[in-house]
Amino acid sequence: MRLLVVEDDPDLNRQLVTALTDAGYVVDTAKDGEEGHYLGETEPYDAVILDLGLPVLDGVSVLEKWRRNDKKMPVLILTARDRWSDKVQGFDAGADDYVAKPFHMEEVLARVRALLRRSAGHASSEIACGPLLLDTKSARVTVDGNAIKLTSLEFRLLAYLMHHKGKVVSRTELVEHLYDQDFDRDSNTIEVFVGRLRKKLGVDVLRTIRGMGYCVSEPDDAA
Repeated sequence: MRLLVVEDDPDLNRQLVTALTDAGYVVDTAKDGEEGHYLGETEPYDAVILDLGLPVLDGVSVLEKWRRNDKKMPVLILTARDRWSDKVQGFDAGADDYVAKPFHMEEVLARVRALLRRSAGHASSEIACGPLLLDTKSARVTVDGNAIKLTSLEFRLLAYLMHHKGKVVSRTELVEHLYDQDFDRDSNTIEVFVGRLRKKLGVDVLRTIRGMGYCVSEPDDAA
């Protein structure tokens, strides 16, 4: 999953990026509203963490511009303001959730997980596909109750496909959502990790749709 953090405080920006990266996300960052707005317009993000009190362009204006341009990624707003009216303004601009500063980083991580689940149509932290179970909270994968050891990249790939279970996901979409802007998009990394995942999982749930991409589906539905 690929996230954008728009926060002008350098220490908090760094802390957020570190925590989210350690949790297995790919994170891009911006330190003012103008840069954040540009990235949100031009790059595909699964979720955004957006401070309201930004220089150059404030967070509410950034969010309003995104929503007017039909950018639908879930947005978690950060605010140090105590007035309830500021939170209402953020929600009216199109925010999906908020956290008030100061906050515990675990709360931000939990709210991001919830936003990602809801945007993909999942109510629980556990996403199942036949004997395969992925827990987004613990980052644990099991098959028939047996834990499967995955690398960070393998888990990210599987998690994205599981969040979009039953849908065909193109290689281009996977690259855009699993790697940062500097990734070599002509490499065959996705194909390599899909092959490794199939071997490790040992169940027929990860399908290649020739000429289209990849799909996680119930074993009985596999072609």
